[in-house]
Amino acid sequence: MSETNDPTGAFSKLFDLQDEAARSIFGQMMPGAMPTGLPSLASLGEAGEWAKNASTMQAMWLSFQAEQAAKLSKELPDPTRWMAYLDSFHKRMPMVDLSAQKAFWGEALQMWQGVLGQFGGRFGDNSEARPELPRKDKRFRDERWSSNPVFALIHQSYLLMAEQLEGMVDQIDGVDKDKREQLRFAVKAVIDALSPANFAATNPVVLERTLETRGENLVKGMQHMLDDMRRGQLTHTDPDAFKLGENIAVTPGKVVHETPLYQLIQYSPSTDKVIETPLVIFPPWINRFYILDLNPKKSFIRWAVEQGLTVFVASWKSADASMKDVVWDDYIRAQMDAIDHIRARLDVLSVHTIGYCVAGTTLAATLAILARRGEQDKAKSATFFTAQVDFSKAGELLHFIDDKQFAAIEALSGGGYLDGRYMAATFNLLRGTDLIWNYVVNNYLLGEDYPAFDLLHWNGDVTNLPAKWHKAYLEQLYRDNLLVQPDALSADGTPINLSLVSVPTYVQAGKEDHIAPAESVWKIRDHFTGPIRFVLAGSGHIAGVVNPPDSGKYQYWINEDSNVESLEQFREGAVEHPGSWWPDWIEWIRAQGGKTVKADGKRKPGESKGDMVIEDAPGRYVMSR
Repeated sequence: MSETNDPTGAFSKLFDLQDEAARSIFGQMMPGAMPTGLPSLASLGEAGEWAKNASTMQAMWLSFQAEQAAKLSKELPDPTRWMAYLDSFHKRMPMVDLSAQKAFWGEALQMWQGVLGQFGGRFGDNSEARPELPRKDKRFRDERWSSNPVFALIHQSYLLMAEQLEGMVDQIDGVDKDKREQLRFAVKAVIDALSPANFAATNPVVLERTLETRGENLVKGMQHMLDDMRRGQLTHTDPDAFKLGENIAVTPGKVVHETPLYQLIQYSPSTDKVIETPLVIFPPWINRFYILDLNPKKSFIRWAVEQGLTVFVASWKSADASMKDVVWDDYIRAQMDAIDHIRARLDVLSVHTIGYCVAGTTLAATLAILARRGEQDKAKSATFFTAQVDFSKAGELLHFIDDKQFAAIEALSGGGYLDGRYMAATFNLLRGTDLIWNYVVNNYLLGEDYPAFDLLHWNGDVTNLPAKWHKAYLEQLYRDNLLVQPDALSADGTPINLSLVSVPTYVQAGKEDHIAPAESVWKIRDHFTGPIRFVLAGSGHIAGVVNPPDSGKYQYWINEDSNVESLEQFREGAVEHPGSWWPDWIEWIRAQGGKTVKADGKRKPGESKGDMVIEDAPGRYVMSR
């Protein structure tokens, strides 16, 4: 097969350049050949340090292999197997017409000549020249990628080939739109993995660190890697930096109700008077609830309490073998149970409700069931944080929805539940460069210490999911989109028709949300029949929600024209407001009926006579692993 017709020829050239880089750099490690600015092996003592570090890495690896072999017959498959299932996308990639290869190599030759021309064609010369390279990417912004022609050629060739391979997806004939998008996602995942930044021999920053530390960074990096392999999960932050109830999830409150599926937390008031209608928040059970209570400055829960709301939050139990028969009906019943418990506890007619992500999808079904039963007035209002009901435009997660992926999930769901580490790997893949490869470089290759970052700590604090419910959710909602078909689904013995929902509704979407795209969240307006206020917030699925007013970050858009029929029309007439959308939301809540009452009796959980509470917030369920 000729080079111009070889679909792997592009990457062969890249690997040749990687080899050239390795020989160029490590050849310079010999005394007398080191370019200015790089350290040399000047003594036998330094050589001894290299040998010691190499020996340490070998011993660590052998010990890990022996440890894993002993566990092999006892444990479930390691979550890294999930990557093998995802790789099946790449193996199914069809061959394409590569007639454009000649044009590609012509462009490549022109690019190489241009780069080398600026260096005078001198490989391995650590010149002061800074060429103006044609392609930019944040992975290669360090000046060491452009100050040496070897690394300039490597990363520019990689970016050129990445463009060509991604473009090939559009040239494939006979592939439907959904499969093409699935293939595009898979190709990008492979391309991201092959970045020269991810390999020690082709990353000049890693090479320099390795020379400076005589390989100690690789020893530290290997320890990080082996620790992650034992956990079956990539570490993003210092695992010992945060402790629930001490420096995260610290808003004062009590667990006032408990079932096998969730704990209900009530937070202590911080104002003398509170709005009569309490608020219950249903966070997603795919994650821990304390994303809304990370620390006092970022906490939506604490802020809502300070606005005079009596706030309740559902803390879901991470699934175990006892929950193998849990289905969507159980989560819907749990939401109705929480609403009824709060109404009885505080002797009120109704509650304000919030549903975040999948819990928002469930809240929509709960409200539809209450409406069908004539009980919709139990909900004074409904707020949805980045929640979908119509999954026809559900974004990149649709790439994981096909029969082979369902079979993979079923195979991985030992004991009746899906290990949360698999879901974490899936979400990380949606932003592979930022949430996977960036940490591979920093943690494994550079051997850097982990940062103390509460948001990343929460992101890695995974929860297990009931396998039966999770599979049905993907099939019935993501694949078949049944929730928006009147009475196509039932729960708790009642058919679901979203058009029956007429409660005042506040819908928040994230402009850059890759999990619940704004276009998808918008579609709730096509199904609910009550008044809806739609807000488009800056940033994405997390930062777009967790954006306290004091941070001064991002912005939000509102279009007061109630006749807009599409997100595009909304954007065209929307007014941009700087900062957080939270103040707009609390004014909307007050407009639903702002009568206030004294914050006494059971408004102060555990403080009144006869008020039996279970334990302090944040409770046991969020701490279970």
